[in-house]
Amino acid sequence: MDECHGYFDDVPTHTMTPPSQSAHPHGSTTDSEDADHMSPLQQPRRSKFVEVDVDGDKNGNEEDIAALLHRHTLESRSRSSSYQSEFDGDPQSKSIAPVFSLHPRLYLLTLLLFIGLPLLYDTRWLSMPKTSIIGARAGPIRSSDSMTGHGAGHMRQKRADTVTDVCNRWAGQSALVNGTIYLYGGHSTQEPGQRSGTWTNDFLSIDLSKSWKIADPSVKGLPQPSGPPAVANGYLWNSYDSLYLYGGIVSDSPPAQPDPYSLWEYQIKAERWVEHSNPRTSGGNNSEDGGQPVLQAGEGAGISIPELGRGYYFGGHYDAFTTPGWSTWTNRTYLKALLEFTYPGHSNDGVEALAGGETAGSDGVWRNVTRGGIQDTARFPNRADGSLVYVPGYGEQGMLLSIGGGTAESFSQMNIIDVYDIATSTWYKQATDGEYPMLRVNPCAVAASAPDGSSTNIYVYGGQNLIPYGQQIQYDDMWILSIPSFKWIEVDTSGQSAPPARVGASCSIWDGQIVVVGGYTGPDLSCDNGFYVFSATELKWQNHFTALDGGNTQNQQVSQEKDLTGLRGSFGYEVPGAVQSVIGGNAKGGATITAPVQAATQGPLATGKPITYTVTDSSGATVTQTGTVSPSGGSNGRDGPNIGAIVAGVVAGFFAILAAYLGFCAYVYRRQLALYKSHVAMSQRAAARGPNEKSSFLPSSTEGSSARNGKGSMTDQSSGVGGTSSRLAVTNSNGQDSSVLPLPTGLWPPVGGNSTANSSNEDLLVGQEPSFVGVLLNPRRSLRVINRD
Repeated sequence: MDECHGYFDDVPTHTMTPPSQSAHPHGSTTDSEDADHMSPLQQPRRSKFVEVDVDGDKNGNEEDIAALLHRHTLESRSRSSSYQSEFDGDPQSKSIAPVFSLHPRLYLLTLLLFIGLPLLYDTRWLSMPKTSIIGARAGPIRSSDSMTGHGAGHMRQKRADTVTDVCNRWAGQSALVNGTIYLYGGHSTQEPGQRSGTWTNDFLSIDLSKSWKIADPSVKGLPQPSGPPAVANGYLWNSYDSLYLYGGIVSDSPPAQPDPYSLWEYQIKAERWVEHSNPRTSGGNNSEDGGQPVLQAGEGAGISIPELGRGYYFGGHYDAFTTPGWSTWTNRTYLKALLEFTYPGHSNDGVEALAGGETAGSDGVWRNVTRGGIQDTARFPNRADGSLVYVPGYGEQGMLLSIGGGTAESFSQMNIIDVYDIATSTWYKQATDGEYPMLRVNPCAVAASAPDGSSTNIYVYGGQNLIPYGQQIQYDDMWILSIPSFKWIEVDTSGQSAPPARVGASCSIWDGQIVVVGGYTGPDLSCDNGFYVFSATELKWQNHFTALDGGNTQNQQVSQEKDLTGLRGSFGYEVPGAVQSVIGGNAKGGATITAPVQAATQGPLATGKPITYTVTDSSGATVTQTGTVSPSGGSNGRDGPNIGAIVAGVVAGFFAILAAYLGFCAYVYRRQLALYKSHVAMSQRAAARGPNEKSSFLPSSTEGSSARNGKGSMTDQSSGVGGTSSRLAVTNSNGQDSSVLPLPTGLWPPVGGNSTANSSNEDLLVGQEPSFVGVLLNPRRSLRVINRD
């Protein structure tokens, strides 16, 4: 079965001899046969000395002792000529000499056993306990001035500057701090085809404060440290002033044994390494209980977030080359835990030891998150060899995205991304949209922010397919995963001078350019240059790195410099045209897709949104508007159920209906009022003609109406046939006829008309001017009046 960390595709990374060929587990062999199979360190010492009672046994026979000493003298004479020359004097002295040499040799042998056995006890040749019988390998803090080397036998050696001229380099640990890339350990070869002795403790830096060509990079070899182990596939966390080495695997060719884990810190200004031994975890949100020793894992995915003061290491595995006491006969164990390290001087509400705003001490604080949301379910698989990317916004402290990875038998999905909400210590899943990359392990990934923060674009480069074993394929493609749309976009690099396909490269972004260092390229390429630059804006490989003028120490976008959470390395970056065509907007941002295409139903992508900023051009005109992070509200255009959006929609709909109703009532009121005034004017003109003059408005047909009797009521005074005028008598409170006004009989309904219509006309003829309130309370009656006009 293939191992994820085996970059070589034609030979196994390490081999093991079956037990049936190397040992007799049931003790069926003879002592001599066992000795023949033992290594030199395992074979028992076959002393020529005859055991005697050196403690002065009171029952010992002096004559027997003398006989034994005499026999030993005879054996000594025949063993070598050197002994012969020593005893060429008095024969008596030849038999007495061993008496004087016996005790010192026994004392020496006892001393060697007393010192040697405990040292050998913690090795492969005797046993591999989980805890050394001589205790943790602690002691005084070792600095870079120490001469103690690390490796088999702990040999002392003089430190030397790292050699920068190598054939190949890959699987190192890297960090980018204030414009300098630091690269530690990993593999390197001095000649093509080198298979053994590739693990190193090389330490070098790459200067990004000045421009350089990829054929002549600005790289500097730093002193090889004597304390930190030579490891590959670990991670180098960083704060603003220190590096922290976690994890990694030690050499398997030749085999080496890992030490109990210690955190090694490199203090950048002091230029020294400091050991923090015996680290232990603290309890916290969705975490294992505190007080457990921190174990060293290898081939996990790491990320540094100095603005939060934390580093993370996700997944990986334990095996005989990461963990003391792990037998080579025991299969490796893949992980899905998220190990968190809070840097010294920083707080973390998710950790019990830092509750109440406490800050971490000089050793930092560890937490092992294992129960965050879906993390402890079957649909959240164990994995190694992936990448971890930080995206600010959405939640109170941003989120982490896990990309790629797998085990020796399977891969993690690339169309479904695992998302970790930092503030709540909870994992979620988010579907992507569009064609996605081939499944792979060990890609490298970096993130760049649009100037206005409306999108964060994650660049994923390289990696390899490990399945089937012996047919590994390295990739040279570049993909972009745009957030928050979660759309995959393949970068077209055809016709460009792209580097050879590779896996295990270190990637960093600065001044909007991705710097690729190292990477395993397979057996076909003899040696590799190892330094490449990709323009994240122009989407092109270029033969140089260009240091830009301006920018702060964290190389943030100008619009984001006052916000600590703004992504580092994005200075000078603009959204590429290929991304704009998918998510909308322009080079400065303004993305029109502001939520995942496959709508999120829970987690930070369902409840939060990106942190956006105001961008101005050279004239000071505003290009995009400022927004703020909203970790717990705002629909942001999402299609998923959102209580705030529902409430807002209902309220807006209510007011829209109310406005429409008021507008309708106003229209009816104006119509009814105009009709009333028109009828009053016609009645006045008819009265002016006199009672016997026929009004031109009166029809010749006979019409009648119902009447309401009572005080101040209207009484019908009309009857008659042909040409008679209908008249309206209004009686005052004294019962006197106050006025008689002729009305056009065409306003009255036909005989047999319903009472509702009649009452509508009565409202118009009652002599009272219509009111808007009356229309609001009974718009139906008012509508009938104007419709019958």
